[in-house]
Amino acid sequence: MTKLYQRYVGMVYLKNVVVIFVGLVFFYAGVDLITNVKDLPDSANLQLLYVALNALTAVNYALPLAIVFGMIVSKFSMIRSNELICMYAAGISKTQLLKPLFVCAMALTTVYISLNFTPFVYAYEYRSHLLKNHNIAPISSDLFLKYETRYVYITTLDPIKQEAQGIKIFDVEGTRLKSVMEAKRGVFQRNEWYLEDVTLTQKPTVESLESPGLNVTTMPHAKALQGFKPKIIENAHQGGIALTIVDALDALHFFSAQGIDTKGVKTSLYTMVLFPLFAPLMVVILYFFLPASARFFNLALLSFMFVIATLSTWGLLFVLSKFSTTGVILPELGIALPIAVMAGIALSLFYQHR
Repeated sequence: MTKLYQRYVGMVYLKNVVVIFVGLVFFYAGVDLITNVKDLPDSANLQLLYVALNALTAVNYALPLAIVFGMIVSKFSMIRSNELICMYAAGISKTQLLKPLFVCAMALTTVYISLNFTPFVYAYEYRSHLLKNHNIAPISSDLFLKYETRYVYITTLDPIKQEAQGIKIFDVEGTRLKSVMEAKRGVFQRNEWYLEDVTLTQKPTVESLESPGLNVTTMPHAKALQGFKPKIIENAHQGGIALTIVDALDALHFFSAQGIDTKGVKTSLYTMVLFPLFAPLMVVILYFFLPASARFFNLALLSFMFVIATLSTWGLLFVLSKFSTTGVILPELGIALPIAVMAGIALSLFYQHR
């Protein structure tokens, strides 16, 4: 059962997190809007859509920082009002006071990670495309990819509508072309492509002059390319695009089976799953360096140092993730290892103060 002091600390912390989060989102969206105001589309609806997408993009940067800054603001406020030392005097330990902070931080982080299962992750991609082309649909053209034993050419692909125009599927056995399937249009539904106006040209094995020639069949509909998702196609063609966690897992399986480098997909997956853990781990690490009283410390200077430490750590992890994206270092070294080191430091501090 949650105790009174835990509810109080949790409510104070959440209030500060919300205030800081909203402020950071408005700051990010406002600065970006002022910077790109000349490139905005003329339509008022598209301008509002751009602002909304920009605010969603800001969540990726604002929420982790707000989680840590909320703890700093809450605890320094309690130090100034002598609430913290009164709680210590009442027999409440540091680890007991940490519990509501860590639980709230992990809950917010879990919600954020859960959002990465949804199209929320496409916000930055849509925003950039809207700013560049004044259209939210990121249409790709002239894609040529290998899928299992087949080669696929797509004239245009709309990953949002999950539609493609001008599809050609070349079925190859070794160096021999077995058949070519052409379709004017395709829609990805129920984990496979439903093709329309299909022409199937089968090339038989020619052993003599009497062997049969090409066999051409026309069909109104056909199914093909099971599991070949539009986002996987777009990522294989362009690289570095946004993927949900589910899409990233599918792309990782697909690229591994095709013998394609998976560093970019792993980086995207680690960024969505592991990188957000920076915030609750940083809350634990900084918490144990908080003073109990303001009597012997300059709180303004100390809070400034805490903020700088947070920004420096977050900036270092962000740079390492970018290095991992470009292939300079392995994603395991750029993202997984720093988070594991932070987790080790947090656990060590926790057991020291039990």
